[in-house]
Amino acid sequence: MKSFKISEAVIRRLPIYLRFLNDLSQSGIQTVSSQDLGEKLDLNPAQIRKDLAYFGEFGRKGVGYNVDYLIEKIRHILKLDKPMNVALVGTGNLGRALCNYNMYLKDNMKIVAVFDADESKSGTLINHLTVQPMRELTSVVKELDISVGIITVPAPEAQNVADQFITAGVRGILNFAPVVLKAHSGVRIHHVDFTAELLSLAYYMDHIQEKSEGVFE
Repeated sequence: MKSFKISEAVIRRLPIYLRFLNDLSQSGIQTVSSQDLGEKLDLNPAQIRKDLAYFGEFGRKGVGYNVDYLIEKIRHILKLDKPMNVALVGTGNLGRALCNYNMYLKDNMKIVAVFDADESKSGTLINHLTVQPMRELTSVVKELDISVGIITVPAPEAQNVADQFITAGVRGILNFAPVVLKAHSGVRIHHVDFTAELLSLAYYMDHIQEKSEGVFE
């Protein structure tokens, strides 16, 4: 892999490529060109070639990419070729949905522990995972070598949960609470904000309508 810094946009596109390549592999398709990838994913083929070239030469001119080989390489780049255990805090509707979705994940990143501050929920099962009290989080994170934490708690509680994850040794956090969390430089936090996405969608829908009206005038 080349030593210069690779942009976040490139890294965020890799899972999109991987998901589509997995579909191709399941359909028995052995090779794919950047042109085909671009058409299916609505991306510029040149951008796809450039993205992959940051990590090596995976394709053959005039032939394209071997699907299974490229899957293997992208999984390695994303560190999905080895188990990565995940813990989730917050067993409301969203937390339960993510735990239930967990059973369909085919990659090595899986939710292996679930916690909730409401101890009346302790001992209950969600998709074969036993809900545990927050006081056990640190010991379980260390015991199961958990490296990623998911937060699905109300905003006022989110920073406290993040702090507990960080103290326990978690290196990455996926935050669904509508609040920006703080962490030291050794921890990566990604925020998933449904409200912000909906609001920005409304903006773009309005502009699409304006464009359409302009075309048909």
